[in-house]
Amino acid sequence: MLFFFGCKSKSIISESPNSAKVTSPQVVIYKTKENYYLHVPVNLSVDKKTLVSYPAPSDVVINGEPMLPVKLENGYLLDRRGIGEGCAFLKWTYYEYSRLDHTPNSEELMKMILEPDPLTEMYFCGRKSSFKDIESELNQIIREGKLANFKRIK
Repeated sequence: MLFFFGCKSKSIISESPNSAKVTSPQVVIYKTKENYYLHVPVNLSVDKKTLVSYPAPSDVVINGEPMLPVKLENGYLLDRRGIGEGCAFLKWTYYEYSRLDHTPNSEELMKMILEPDPLTEMYFCGRKSSFKDIESELNQIIREGKLANFKRIK
């Protein structure tokens, strides 16, 4: 089985010899120790010593607008970039990063990390296709204290 991950697409395409399947993006919500809302996320290895993934400057905007997370109730944020448990945030804001003329290399990015372990909570809430109105449905789940129904990643 092959997996193709696109920087600008959050869909995962898996291909097997007999069929092709497209799945909708994962829904991840999280909270952070500090306010990193405007800062670009990257993903680090488990030991926090190397970068696993990071965006190109063109990947942090869509139609000229920064791909900031969506603010939900009680301080939760809905990811729009594809963060994972190894998430860290850069000193650069989305605005600053999107204006870079090149994608920084791993060494440059490692020097720009604000906090290697910024998350206090993270939940995998299924696939985007499971929701009709993702923002209002997630807010209702948060208000009703039903996050335990989802897989807690952190």
